[in-house]
Amino acid sequence: MKTLQIGMEWFPDRPGGLDRYYYDCCQYLPQADIEVTGLLAGSDQVFQESNGQVKAFASSKDSLPKRWLKMRTAFGQNMTDNQYDLVVSHFALYTFPILDQLRHLPLVTHFHGPWALESEVEKPKPMAIWLKKQIEKAVYRRSSQFIVLSQTFRDILHREYQVPLNKIHIIPGGVDIDRFNINLSSIEARTQLNWHPDKPIIFCIRRLAKRMGLENLITAMAQVRDRYPDILLYIAGKGALADTLQTQINELELTDHVKLLGYVPDEQLPLCYRAANFSVVPTVALEGFGLIVVESLAAGTPVLGTPIGGIPEILKPFSQDLVFEGYQPNQIAEGIIEALGGDRVLPSSEECLAYIRANYNWNAIAQKIKLVYQKASIVKKT
Repeated sequence: MKTLQIGMEWFPDRPGGLDRYYYDCCQYLPQADIEVTGLLAGSDQVFQESNGQVKAFASSKDSLPKRWLKMRTAFGQNMTDNQYDLVVSHFALYTFPILDQLRHLPLVTHFHGPWALESEVEKPKPMAIWLKKQIEKAVYRRSSQFIVLSQTFRDILHREYQVPLNKIHIIPGGVDIDRFNINLSSIEARTQLNWHPDKPIIFCIRRLAKRMGLENLITAMAQVRDRYPDILLYIAGKGALADTLQTQINELELTDHVKLLGYVPDEQLPLCYRAANFSVVPTVALEGFGLIVVESLAAGTPVLGTPIGGIPEILKPFSQDLVFEGYQPNQIAEGIIEALGGDRVLPSSEECLAYIRANYNWNAIAQKIKLVYQKASIVKKT
């Protein structure tokens, strides 16, 4: 099966859940006999880095009208030069301008989240939010099948965009287990990172944005610090809230306990997970899957998460103790204190890894995606 996959940006250039998923699709779908050609926004290096598999149709810094025009040109050229069985959308914004060029080809959408609703949480601009939702609806009306990462996103896609349930398929994200299951002890990982060898360490990686719940986590750490004076929390990521979070850390007198690491290179993430006693995902809204949850477990590190979106769908079948009672600061603090004190039983590294191997192996997930692609192709032909 030959597919043309429309992405947002190239993962090594722009870290993020959608881009990571798209990148992994390019790696693993060919192993399921799905040929992948990709188009996304980025630099000329994308073509070389992907061994000719993916092209950047425009720079992500171009104006939106220019990106749309260049997308139409690149898509039209690909349609002239190739015969595809399927077009696959990972980002509605770049699929929208080529809807009239699809002709007879079926379109499958990987729904990575409600773009308009996420914008409403972060930057409430009513007109922009309305326009984003119209773009999404136009793409979803043309799509014949949908893949979502969780039941939570299935429900949102059905409720907010009126997509029939029989067109929506829940297939969780996967993780490159070999990349995260590094052959290092926690102490060895800490040594390489220059982290403290003895103190309890919590790791959190998030975009520094409102819906990620980092303000609540930092507030919770004031309570945790009172019980465990040597506790350390390392927060990796960049975003608009960096200065606000640092001010909060200073005001709560947590500078010796909470550190903003900024951007952490992708190759260092397995070390960060392995070095921590456990990781935390404090999301307060619209968490469709939580790739960092399975990454942490693949590194053999337990993860505590809020009961939001797809997080409990991953964690509860494994261990109820890994899910906080809620996302408020006192609930997060209570859960962390219980974990540090042994009142919450954290699974072993071996148990974490076994759970991921059984449920989030990319090779098995690629086969499930293939079945949806085949269904879309068959339905369109009939």
